[in-house]
Amino acid sequence: MPEIVLMGHAGRIEARYHHSRNVNAPLVMVLHPNPLQGGTMNNRVTVALYNAFVENGFSAIRFNFRGVGKSEGVHDKGEGELTDTAAVLDWIQSVNQGERPLWIAGFSFGALIGMQLLMRRPEIAGFVSVCPPTNLYDFSFLAPCPVSGMIINGANDLVCPVENVNKLVEKLNSQKGIKIDYRVVPDCDHSFQGHLDTIKNYVTEYLNAKYIKSAVNM
Repeated sequence: MPEIVLMGHAGRIEARYHHSRNVNAPLVMVLHPNPLQGGTMNNRVTVALYNAFVENGFSAIRFNFRGVGKSEGVHDKGEGELTDTAAVLDWIQSVNQGERPLWIAGFSFGALIGMQLLMRRPEIAGFVSVCPPTNLYDFSFLAPCPVSGMIINGANDLVCPVENVNKLVEKLNSQKGIKIDYRVVPDCDHSFQGHLDTIKNYVTEYLNAKYIKSAVNM
């Protein structure tokens, strides 16, 4: 899991990248929560998501948004962070030539940025969003949502209340051709303390149900 440095519009972007030994491995980018609340690429939920995809045969990257860790720049309220994510997408595609599935995953603020990029990059084939902050941001841009995906939330989450996430899931599932695999983790708050393996298990179940069995044996 080597540390790498990419170039973005605000300067250097600090990242961790796992390159699968499978030459046809699918790709995933994993996005961390809000830097203003201490979010980094080493957040444990972010790492759990990252490891889930790695263990299921993906080439995976997670990175620090601008102004976090060794990444240059300053927090930009989502606009610059979206630009950072697009730059990382360009990089991972450049080192993995050829057509292959590309996924995006994110936790909280990272889920918001990931779903925004989903609307701008048609090559994204699927998503996993953990605790999308639907109480803090307007997710009406997902109309129509281009692909199906998975949403996970804690039943006792006070930061991203499940009641608000329920409404987003209902709206997405009402769209033609869209199916959201929605999992609510019992007795779980925003920290997912004691539930990190649950996230990994849910992601594995979802990926296996989709198409990934052919990419597991590396």
